[in-house]
Parts: sequence; C-alpha cells; structure tokens
Amino acid sequence: MAETRLFTIGTETSCADGTCGTVKRVVVDPVARTVTHLVIKPRLVNVTDRLVPLDLVVEGTPDTIRLRCSIAEFERLDPAVETEFMPNTVEFPGYASDQVYTQPRYSLSAAMSTQRVPKTATRDTVPLGEVDVRRGDHVRATDGDIGKVQGLVIDAASHHVTHVLLQEGHLWGRKQVAIPISAVTDVSEGIRLNLTRQQVEDLPPVDIEHPGG
Repeated sequence: MAETRLFTIGTETSCADGTCGTVKRVVVDPVARTVTHLVIKPRLVNVTDRLVPLDLVVEGTPDTIRLRCSIAEFERLDPAVETEFMPNTVEFPGYASDQVYTQPRYSLSAAMSTQRVPKTATRDTVPLGEVDVRRGDHVRATDGDIGKVQGLVIDAASHHVTHVLLQEGHLWGRKQVAIPISAVTDVSEGIRLNLTRQQVEDLPPVDIEHPGG
C-alpha cells in the first residue's frame, strides 16, 4: 500500500534547527491534482509567508511537518505574498492617476505636508495555473454545503492528493470524514463534489493518520 502524508492546515512546521512556523495554505495543481507547495506562516513577525516546495518536506504527521532545510534557508524561499503600491488619487497635470505614486514627506507639523502617504495592497501569490486550498474553505456536495476543509492527504511518492479532510464541526461531527479525490470536481473556489450529502454521510470513517488503511 502506498505511503500517504497528511497535511492538516495549521500544523506546526520545523526545520533542521528548530520550529519555523505553521502551515497556512496548501497549493495544488488542479489539473494533475497534485500538491506542489505548502505556504508556511513564519514564527517571526517580520518574515513574510514562504512558498515551500513539497520536495523540501521530509515527513508530515497530524502534529508536525519537518523540512529538509535550515531556518535561514527557509527564510530565503520565495515569499507567498506580495505588496504593491496603489495608484495615487492626487491629480498631477500631465500624468494619469496610475502613473503617479507619492512618498510621505515628514515635517514638524502634519498639517504642513501636502503629499499623501501611499496606499499599499498585499495579495497572496501562487505559481501560475495553480490554486491554494485553505483551512475553512467550503466543501459543497451536489445538494448543498457539507462542511469546511481541514487538510489534504497525499501520496508520498507521487504527491497526488488522495483525500480531502473535513474540519471538526461538519455536518457529521460524530466521525472523521475523508473524501476521495475522485469525488472532487473543482477546487478553484472551495471544494466541489460530485456526491450528494447522503453519499458523503455513507462514506466509511477513516483513521486520519492512515487514511488509506
């Protein structure tokens, strides 16, 4: 039987020399249905979320995920968010609004400043053609919502997703629900299934540490 790995969103992540953060998102290739990256939120507040290629994952359990890199190497990975300046709303003759970005000018009196502090926007980034799956994303059967995403189970060798796990507090809170990836029709805006609520309820309970067993 193929070895599987469980990626519960929110799980603590450690590098070779210490804890580096927690899993914030899982990035999936929706065509191949493979996990390509984990988005790790660092413990340090001044470090941006990082895109961690799945090849750097040594092992994953419900309690922790270990990476084959140091904390310093982790912090040099590509950021998972980017910040951009928003177009200025102040009019300047001869320039369009999206051509002008002002910088704040400081003086003894704020009232003496004639320029505005530039606005910024921060957005999540994923590789082109891929989508991210977050804890709390809605899972929808053909006849309505059934719960929210807790995490994904993947095949350790191929990185193919095998199951989607529902968060505690789902429609059938009495059991852990793992939905086979074959039942998933779309992951671009939440998880959509080709199963009804009753068919999901009829799925056998699974051991989340050994979902293939």
